[in-house]
Amino acid sequence: MLSRLRTVAPSALAGLCIAASLPPWGWWPLAFVGVALTDRILAGKPWRTRFARMWVVAAFWLFPTTFWMIDLTPPGYVFAQAVAAAMFGLAVAVAPAEGHARRIGLVGAITLAEFVRWSWPFGGVPLATLAMGQAASPLAPVVRTLGSLLLVALTVVIGVALAAAIERSWRTVGVSIGVVLLCISWAGFAPRGHVVRALDIAVVQGGGQQRTRANPENNPLVFGRHVEATRSIDRRVDLVVWPENVVNPRPPYIDENKSPQYLYADDAEATLAELARTLQATIIPGWFFAIDDSNTVNYSEVVTPDGIVTDRYDKVRMVPFGEFVPLRGMLDSLGVTGLPPRDALPGTKPAVLDTPVGRVGVSISWEIFFDHRARDAIGNGGQILLNPTNGASYWLTILQTQQVASSRLRALETGRWVVQAAPTGFSAVISPDGTVRKRTSISEQRVLYDTVEMREGLTLATRVGAWPMLVVAAALLAGAQVIDRRSRRRSDVDDHRDWTIVHE
Repeated sequence: MLSRLRTVAPSALAGLCIAASLPPWGWWPLAFVGVALTDRILAGKPWRTRFARMWVVAAFWLFPTTFWMIDLTPPGYVFAQAVAAAMFGLAVAVAPAEGHARRIGLVGAITLAEFVRWSWPFGGVPLATLAMGQAASPLAPVVRTLGSLLLVALTVVIGVALAAAIERSWRTVGVSIGVVLLCISWAGFAPRGHVVRALDIAVVQGGGQQRTRANPENNPLVFGRHVEATRSIDRRVDLVVWPENVVNPRPPYIDENKSPQYLYADDAEATLAELARTLQATIIPGWFFAIDDSNTVNYSEVVTPDGIVTDRYDKVRMVPFGEFVPLRGMLDSLGVTGLPPRDALPGTKPAVLDTPVGRVGVSISWEIFFDHRARDAIGNGGQILLNPTNGASYWLTILQTQQVASSRLRALETGRWVVQAAPTGFSAVISPDGTVRKRTSISEQRVLYDTVEMREGLTLATRVGAWPMLVVAAALLAGAQVIDRRSRRRSDVDDHRDWTIVHE
């Protein structure tokens, strides 16, 4: 038992270091320590051992940093993170275990494993990523060149350089430092867009308790809090941003007499029109409601200063097992309970809204974790990126702080201001250099005021996406295998020569 504990403890420590680098803790240098420990415990081990040790590293990294999921689905929480940890285990199992090749392979393997779990299964779950842990670090600006996967790769590069320094492998240290400095310098000169004009905004957070669930009793209260906060706006603004799905009316297909305890769509529309006319500002509220017994919709719309609705964006990337249920038929046959009764219908149009103040990009809630959704918004002419979200559904503040980190990465990647609006926090205004200029506290009712910039021009990351880094990561892993095989052949030849000399 003691021997097994001694074996597991270094892997667990490596994973906990990476976990501590992530929000809400945010001790970003610890990611390098965690990677360095990982490099040391994998060195020279057979593939089964590497798989097992890396699984433990990833488990102690992912389980603490996604602990909020247990409030929604305990079995899903355990299964999802166990599978994600296995992805990292498989990736390092196919990488070399010896010499310089193992470090080259480790960079490629972890980068590829991160991409896979960001993308698969069910569209991917890009939470608690290595990149989020570096959103506040000096490395973060590199994402404007080759995106968040480059940030992942450089985090691993620095980690293996630290391990190499401990072993006094100075050549590896020098090459690693050179690669990092080159990428940082490139980011300093890379395109980041340009200013078109300024815009005065108000970001509305209605307040209330965390874990407020959508139901007929809560929906009028949530809507009312945001109406109250909006009516407190005491200055001239051009744009008012509301959170995701705080306009959650009684399903319009239900035919019954109106009851004062429910929120109805026509009443909500009239109130929003009145607010827009009073403020003489464009309002972008988030709607969510059932359209029949099987489907819901989740969208943001444009209410112009004259009270007219002129455009709408329906959320495209949905939360698996939250907004839609994969394999619903199979789960129903197994008697699984507690699943959402309806699936949200994904939108099909580009992630932009045309407004009186210009074209704005939109990444609704979960979409902000996916760089390709922000690329869709900005690539289709978005001059600012809005992230209306509903953090009220989630326990603790782990997910909410990671969402702010994701918004910072999206700001850097796209060269745009990012405006995040949540009903109970966190709401935030983030500049194109990734700085959080303003942020609310949890549960408070507050309006954030700021002057932001509408911007044009595309960063390299917006133009090319993840593909270049996928090629680089795959090349590193394949190249490491080639180097390892050649090294083994040379070793076999040397051993044979030594055997021949001895026996002659």
